[in-house]
Amino acid sequence: MTHDPFLIDGGDRGGRWVITCDHATNTVPQHINGGTLGLPETEMQRHIAIDIGALGVAHALGTALNAPVVSANFSRLVIDPNRGADDPTLVPQLYDGTIIPGNRPLTGAERQRRIDMLYAPYHDAIARTAGTRDVTFLAIHSFTPQLVGRPRRPWEIGVLSARDRRLADPLIASLSGTLTSPVGDNVPYAGFFPGDAMSQHAHIPGRPNVILEIRQDLIAKPEGQRHWANLLAYHLEAARAHANL
Repeated sequence: MTHDPFLIDGGDRGGRWVITCDHATNTVPQHINGGTLGLPETEMQRHIAIDIGALGVAHALGTALNAPVVSANFSRLVIDPNRGADDPTLVPQLYDGTIIPGNRPLTGAERQRRIDMLYAPYHDAIARTAGTRDVTFLAIHSFTPQLVGRPRRPWEIGVLSARDRRLADPLIASLSGTLTSPVGDNVPYAGFFPGDAMSQHAHIPGRPNVILEIRQDLIAKPEGQRHWANLLAYHLEAARAHANL
């Protein structure tokens, strides 16, 4: 059986957004170590393997914004599509205290095979979906409320961006007027890793863009995903209008 390295929802939608979900699933394709990385199912259900709730939010936002949604159909533990192809953490061997047996050791040939079979087709799909249209890129991620041995994170949502703040600044302002918790500005993660997904598809071509990180306990269930998608759709469109995009 062949494995589709990416999924596209609403590919014929013609809105001004393109939505991506890099860490949408915890799938380990059968052609990778027979479909396992040597981890128990409890580990594969954790944030280390999947951005919990992110795909549901992305799909609901795609409907609300009339936007196509491109999602990776493989776990970030197999290969991380939100890293540059030359990034040393592209295929993680250790994540939040968990050793990944199926990635230790990893030959250069196996690393390249995963790039060719999974990473590159996913990024090609994003590029084809955007085409040459004047679009705004939106990436949906989620974050764990607390890393092992670290303080609990206070944010419900983080708005991430690099130097292009056209969308991020009005979005933060808009959300801050609605949420009672602080809106993270480039937290809990930085808004830029050299060669990451947004760098490839938005920063280099000069397209407006923003990355949203939503706390996982808020979107673990479908009702939470729908709630946040509806809330964010309003504020995203308001921010885009404010920025004259």
